[in-house]
Formats: sequence, C-alpha cells, structure tokens
Amino acid sequence: MSARPVTRPMIEEAAARIAGHARVTPVMRLGTGAFGSAADISLKLECLQHAGSFKTRGAFNNLLSLPVPAAGVSAASGGNHGAAVAYAASRRGVKATIFVPEISPAAKIEAIKRFGADVVVGGAQYDDAQAACDRFVAETGALKIHPFAAAETITGQGTLGREWDQQEPDLDTVLVAVGGGGLISGIASWFAGSKVKVVGVEPEGSRALQAALDAKGPVEVKVASVAADSLGARNVGQLVYDVTRDSVDHVALVPDAAITEAQGVLWRDFRLAVEAGGAAALGALLCGAYKPAKGERLGVLVCGANVDLTKLAAIVG
Repeated sequence: MSARPVTRPMIEEAAARIAGHARVTPVMRLGTGAFGSAADISLKLECLQHAGSFKTRGAFNNLLSLPVPAAGVSAASGGNHGAAVAYAASRRGVKATIFVPEISPAAKIEAIKRFGADVVVGGAQYDDAQAACDRFVAETGALKIHPFAAAETITGQGTLGREWDQQEPDLDTVLVAVGGGGLISGIASWFAGSKVKVVGVEPEGSRALQAALDAKGPVEVKVASVAADSLGARNVGQLVYDVTRDSVDHVALVPDAAITEAQGVLWRDFRLAVEAGGAAALGALLCGAYKPAKGERLGVLVCGANVDLTKLAAIVG
C-alpha cells in the first residue's frame, strides 16, 4: 500500500496548531438501549463547535499553516464552510470573501455575514460559486480554502477524530456524515490501522463517496436531498478517494425521512437544534441503514447546527 496522504503525525501537528482556536466539543454518553438499539451509544456533539460545524477546524488549520496574502482568503460554500472560514479569518484579522450559490439557506448566509466576510452570490449552484471563487483567486491572489480537496483541510478535520479517540478510547465504530468527504477523510486517517471501524453516511439522493468507492475512482453524481446544502457534493475528488478507499469500512445510505426524523429526535430528546446534514449519521441508526451488533460501542457524530429554525419548527411540529 502506498503512503497515506494524511497521517496521524500530520493530525497531531494540526491539533497543536489549532489548539485554543477550535473548541473541544463534548461527548454525550447514552448507554445501551438508546434509540431502541442493542449497542452502547454515544453522541459526539461537534454541532457545538465555533461557527456551528466541524469545518472550523479545517479553516483554522489552513489559515495557520499557509501564508495568507494581502488579498486575504476566499472560499466557495453553501454555508457551513463559508461560515467557518469567515469566523477563522475574523479571529485572525484576515479579510475573507465567500462565494455562495443562490440555493444557500438564508440562515447560513447570515452566519457568514455575521462574522464579517464579504458575501458574493456566485451563481445558481455550488459549482457556479466555486467557478466564481476560482476566478477571484486568480485575479486577486487570495488564498483559496477548499472545503475538502486539500490536505490542510482534511488534516484539520482529522483533529476531530483524535479528540474523539481521546474522549472515548473504547469505541468500536463511528458513524460520520459525508458531503464532499473532507470530514470522513480526516477521521478515517486518524483511525486507520486501529480497531475502530469508520462508516460513512450519505443521503440516498447524494452519494458521491459511495459512487467513488464503487467505481474505484471519483465520479459525478446527481444530487437531490433534504441535506443537499451541506451533503450535496457531486464529486468527492481524487484526494478524498485516495484517503478513504482503504480506510472507510463502507457507506450507509439514508432516506431523507430518516434524516428529518433524526433532527426531530435531537430536538425533542436533547434540545439540540441540528441541520439535516448534521443529523444524517443518527438517521442511519434510527432507520436501520446501519445495524450495530449487540454491545457494540458506537459513536455517532452530530456535526452541524446551522439550521433554519422555522424549518426545524415545521419538522418537530
């Protein structure tokens, strides 16, 4: 096997780099029988991270490990990545320009603006926003911070896996939602070679990682899901595929109904306001897309909180 693109030592260095910038987020241990499961369940509450998602880790790792030009930083984002880059840039005193597609939820655009970034609508879809961002970077020399197709981003997200491992050293399996694949790439890089099984969770209508693993290389997929604003990548890209092809056990696919059910459960039972993408991993457990063994120590990642509260209110009734 060739050398891994992201390694534990790289993640250790990133953890030291972003210490004091990203929060250490808590684990909620629920024990055996939670959600009617025979497994021993816990939730990793990364939804409590600065700017509302895990992406703050990767954003800070980019800003603290790469030279930042006078033009500042730029990113294309449907919301969470943009909010994280805007937050990290504001804390570092750096100018940020974020390109968003027209489909971005108003709550996520408001978060980006709240952190002081310039927001530019870059077209109808995410790919249009990325193209506009790329043109801006070429013209200005700004540092582009990619949401998943960059080693600095993946390594930063890997600090979540390291932190989780320290908090729960007896885990058997972790469930991790997948959009572009940066998060699961980082977590799988940390757990690679260990006893911990890393399982990806994708919506049935947005399955870029599963398609790549099946095709033995990144491919384009169509996207149609309630979680498309955060788990809506059409192609995970070569780097994510190279990281995950031998470090992710498999991908579980969940219907949109299970994702919204998980959002409702997280609010009703724990008073956690979580976006669709952030609830997807729990959705896999609730609908049986992932069936743990009796007594299995299962960690479920709750990874994003930037939800439109009016939509959440409609879900929970």
